[in-house]
Amino acid sequence: MVLSTYLYKLIKEGEHLHQDFKFCISDSKKIAKSLVAFANTEGGRLLIGVKDNGKIAGVKTEEEYYMIESAASIYSKPPVKFTTRQWNVEGKTVLEIQVEPSREKPHFAKDESGKWIAYFRVKDENCIAHKIQVNVWRKSRKPLIFTISDTEKILIDYLHENQTISFTKFVKLAHISRVTAEETLTNLIIMKVVDILHSPEGTSFSLNKKYLNEMSDKGKQASSL
Repeated sequence: MVLSTYLYKLIKEGEHLHQDFKFCISDSKKIAKSLVAFANTEGGRLLIGVKDNGKIAGVKTEEEYYMIESAASIYSKPPVKFTTRQWNVEGKTVLEIQVEPSREKPHFAKDESGKWIAYFRVKDENCIAHKIQVNVWRKSRKPLIFTISDTEKILIDYLHENQTISFTKFVKLAHISRVTAEETLTNLIIMKVVDILHSPEGTSFSLNKKYLNEMSDKGKQASSL
């Protein structure tokens, strides 16, 4: 495949979960958000020198690479690993930055105020990760020993009758502290009993579909005995 054809094919896809366009890089901190978001999700690529509408603008590769390297090593914690490819099309240069999904998540990006924030991808957006999502990433690195308690049963019973629940609603429903609620939800997500849902309206939680199907099958087996 001709290299230019391959690049045009990528651009034609537009921005999505695994791809982002950047006209240029003026701030390493902003690029760090994208690198971190890709590393924390399913990986992806940045096409530097491409406008939002897909038009090729081109970049000065040495300057751009230096700023990307700063974004990945100085403004990302832990540092984000990446690879680069250079495309020369229409007399202009496009820099492709590829980030693989990380085993060291969560990664954090340093914002303008100096605060470290974890990001992840939702469709074509970099979104701030909920604290529970960060806890899930951290605890997923180690084996989890966990038993269902009355608190977990309250949540599961509620979600059998209702599609979703917010964090605040769960705290009130179970009459527990926010810390206990965070730990409970984190454990249930890791055990694939509960899913964390992200939307413009906020973060909510639902029963995992596979878990629901397993419970349904067990119920049918019990009723047939």
